[in-house]
Amino acid sequence: MPLKARILCTEDDVDTRDILCAILEMHGFEVICAKDSTQAIDLATATKFDLYLLDNWLPGMTGDDLCRKLRGIDPITPVLFYSGAAYDSDKARALAAGAQGYVVKPADPEDLVREISRLIPSKE
Repeated sequence: MPLKARILCTEDDVDTRDILCAILEMHGFEVICAKDSTQAIDLATATKFDLYLLDNWLPGMTGDDLCRKLRGIDPITPVLFYSGAAYDSDKARALAAGAQGYVVKPADPEDLVREISRLIPSKE
């Protein structure tokens, strides 16, 4: 049986976080959720993940700032933004901060899973 890929999902909106968690778990991912950037940094420091899934609008810190901090902790693990910030400049800032992908909310769940699968190396 293949190992599950582990995703750190940072999303401050409880409903969105719960939905994301349910969708990703239905697709076989192990999902650990963080409600804010402080919790995400603590989890990333203590645990190995296969992908960081970030929102762009977080209390206390932007997603770009969190991405840069995560890059300081872990320069290798892919970062994917899933955000309602839909301007090209939002995507450009995220990529400049170290992200490998950007999906605009709301997205079809299959599109999100496809992008996650593209970024996570096979664990088989």
